[in-house]
Amino acid sequence: MTEVSRRSEIVFLYDIKDGNPNGDPLDENKPRVDEETGINLVTDVRLKRTIRDYLNKFRDAEIFVREISDEKGDIQDAKLRARDFLTIKEPLDAFETGKKNIDENILNKCIDTRLFGCTVPIELKVQNKKDKDKDKEKEKTGSITHTGPVQFKIGRSMHKVFMKHFRGTGAFASKEGASQKTFREEDFLPYSLISFYGIINENAAKDTKLSEEDIDLLLDGMWNGTKNLISRSKVGQVPRLLFKVNYKEGNYHIGDLNNLFSLKSDLIDEEIREISQVKIEVHRLIDMLGKNKEKIENAQICSDESITFTYDGEEIDFEKSLMEAGINTEILSM
Repeated sequence: MTEVSRRSEIVFLYDIKDGNPNGDPLDENKPRVDEETGINLVTDVRLKRTIRDYLNKFRDAEIFVREISDEKGDIQDAKLRARDFLTIKEPLDAFETGKKNIDENILNKCIDTRLFGCTVPIELKVQNKKDKDKDKEKEKTGSITHTGPVQFKIGRSMHKVFMKHFRGTGAFASKEGASQKTFREEDFLPYSLISFYGIINENAAKDTKLSEEDIDLLLDGMWNGTKNLISRSKVGQVPRLLFKVNYKEGNYHIGDLNNLFSLKSDLIDEEIREISQVKIEVHRLIDMLGKNKEKIENAQICSDESITFTYDGEEIDFEKSLMEAGINTEILSM
């Protein structure tokens, strides 16, 4: 396994058509929209869930944060989940012995804790040697905390969105003996092109034992996890661009690269309905990377063929333009 020794920034663009990228359970599961700006919001938790589910279901990777039910259908809580990684018998001579055992096993086995960190409450049976009753056991509690090397900001649409309300009939009667069917209501977005920004911190990576191989799986999970999130509300999602900048120096990054991408369209924002109706302007990004090329190791790109890039309004080959600016580029195969 190759240790992560460099800092990286990630920009991920994906779009959704006639769907709900991230419903708010406190607001009738409506798409999250900033009321003042009209911008669609998607939480980092939603993106991490997409990555976790893909890695677990399609890449057979163990993840710590997942729903596990017992024979009665009761969902396992975090303390019980932590016990899944205790490989020494209780009662323990010391609480720290069990804590260290769980910690090492979680980091070694669970890719999501190596990527995103964790806060794990633990409860262990410990035998109190100082107690007169040598067989007396006590439950001791504590927690394990790791700051995640991979952090994402909240995703934001690159344009104002239009929310549509839909009302329809269900397949069943509203109650026994009734002739009228139930009604169902939902809110969705005709279109949203969403931008996520992330950063990989090489310092925190040492703590969670994050490897370059884990990062490869992260990128796979972002791209293919988004494509394979085929549920009723997410079936219209398509990844459009995955862009990663790797730096030569430790403790350095340009920052907020997502703000250097901008959306251009002949339509007003709320009328945009598909990727062919927009272009992504990247002149500020290319200029900024060019100014910092001595500190950049390379840029990695995976882009959908439907996305169009422009430099000062002129359509360009994104990869070629980066190379002309002095940036070594690598095409990611997804």
